[in-house]
Amino acid sequence: MGEISGRCLCGEVRYVARTEPKWTALCHCESCRRSASAPVVAWMGFAPEDVAWSGERKFYRSSEIATRGFCPTCGTQMSFESTRWPGEIHLYGVSRDDPENYVPQLHCHHGEHLEWLNVVDDLPRHERTAGE
Repeated sequence: MGEISGRCLCGEVRYVARTEPKWTALCHCESCRRSASAPVVAWMGFAPEDVAWSGERKFYRSSEIATRGFCPTCGTQMSFESTRWPGEIHLYGVSRDDPENYVPQLHCHHGEHLEWLNVVDDLPRHERTAGE
């Protein structure tokens, strides 16, 4: 079991996860799309105590249940935490130092996917989150 490290665009904020992710997913929800200005967002979930940070993150409360961490220098979003998933921190999969090693397990919130984006793979597609 190795470590996963990653960083923001400018390198001021870095993380090291001491475990493999609990899960990985490609999220199609409007909130994630709008916050990242991307058609889909790659996520990986960890226990917060398994992630060590260096540099200063600022935080934005993006909804009544969610907070997003970002680099105050370059603006790169780094993390997502929600009361919906207590005891988890979600990190952006392609913020890894080795993004080619990110492997998604499923699509979540596929019910909100953009019709013009056609992702061709055999991954399970969930209308909301896995199990819903």
